[in-house]
Amino acid sequence: MSTPKELRYSKEHEWVKIEDGKATIGITDFAQSELGDIVFVELPEVGDEISKDQPFGSVESVKTVSELYAPLSGKVVAINEGLLDNPEYVNESPYGNAWMVTVELTSEAEVEELLDADAYTALIEQ
Repeated sequence: MSTPKELRYSKEHEWVKIEDGKATIGITDFAQSELGDIVFVELPEVGDEISKDQPFGSVESVKTVSELYAPLSGKVVAINEGLLDNPEYVNESPYGNAWMVTVELTSEAEVEELLDADAYTALIEQ
């Protein structure tokens, strides 16, 4: 199970990469392994506002449909359109090709509420 140290994590199993006031968001290796084979991804539109802890999309696997919860608030400035045609990227490369959205942050303070890699690892090992 991979948990890159340079990322931050939510308790709902999203990862976050912060760069220049923007956050790129995806789901963790743990989440994709629990869901199984991903067959569909629903993402918001560019320009949409997302709010911390609120649903912003969903992933559908052969097992279930799971909502994606925003780890941070912000305005969507990019979506990974490649996922719409290739949802299997979530299983193949959760921290690479499977990024989901990039948002312009509305509150830098929310970043401090996210887990670091060690805390996230402890969470999933419980």
